[in-house]
Amino acid sequence: METHPPLDLSAGQGMVEDVLDRFFERAKARAAKLGPSYLSLWQTLEDSTAGGKRVRPRILLTAYLNLGGTDTAAAAGVGAAFELLHTALIVHDDVIDLDFTRRGQENVSGVYRDLASSAGAETGAARHRGLSAGVIAGDLALTGAFRLLDRSPVSPETRLRLAEILDDAVFASAGGELIDVDFSFHPGAPPIDEILHMERLKTAVYSFEAPLQAGAVLAGAPDEVVSTLGLYGRDIGIAYQVVDDLLGVFGSETATGKSTFSDLREGKRTVLISYASDKPEWAELSDLIGSPSLTARGAARARELLVSSGARDHARELVREYADRARQRLDCPAVTPGLRAALSAVVDDAVNRGR
Repeated sequence: METHPPLDLSAGQGMVEDVLDRFFERAKARAAKLGPSYLSLWQTLEDSTAGGKRVRPRILLTAYLNLGGTDTAAAAGVGAAFELLHTALIVHDDVIDLDFTRRGQENVSGVYRDLASSAGAETGAARHRGLSAGVIAGDLALTGAFRLLDRSPVSPETRLRLAEILDDAVFASAGGELIDVDFSFHPGAPPIDEILHMERLKTAVYSFEAPLQAGAVLAGAPDEVVSTLGLYGRDIGIAYQVVDDLLGVFGSETATGKSTFSDLREGKRTVLISYASDKPEWAELSDLIGSPSLTARGAARARELLVSSGARDHARELVREYADRARQRLDCPAVTPGLRAALSAVVDDAVNRGR
């Protein structure tokens, strides 16, 4: 059996960091001319972008280089645009969720809330200032993503296709976010297929489908390949999100950096909750989740009920199902052996996180 060693993405990933550094340096220079407070906001936004795993640029570069792309600098610029889009969406998501921390640290809203509190603002006013700064910062990151894309050294035709892909990703994510907000008003839990649809729109499109398709378009791949990678991205993106649901309850906070309390305290509508809502355990579970005062003991009991109801096992089966679908998408002549091997590794990474 022929093996295909993975391509070295390190040069491209380094170029992504360079693009982001230059973007923020230019933005901060412009902001400084308008005043120190605006410069401070840009510095805070830059801090919130730093240190991520750069999943979306890496996915894009994987597709691009394995399809024969040679202009790594151009691909890095587009990858940086997707990273800025990710920043924009998570900053806005935190505003919507009234969250002031992310991965154990203050997010943009948290930084500005604390600044207002330190200046003597009352709690409500400080929260309002923090959330307002989050809205503004997210808007700047969103427009910055399109600005970076517009600067890509590619043909006008390719730039137009890339802009359509990025726009479709924003459009889908906004629709998914709205559905997620609507779920919070449901007295029970939506069906699993509706939750998977929401997770696909909100996150999987911009995190997997769109970067893969953008990499293929940049490489000049045939439409069949672009379409196939979109379908693969849809399946692996859904699997990735269900893993997130599992890690949000059963993961190790030390290993993942994710709280195992917040989803339960929020009563977040995930596939776990949807499955359990139709089981006898729901009578007790529904009284535990969604409570800001949920204790460690209560959370442990909620996890026990999610296990005994079969919800955890069902979620794990969904991960396997969508991961298998993703692998099957790659089993076609349009996908080169090297790309097939690289994306099979992406499947493994996506489903084995936190283990």
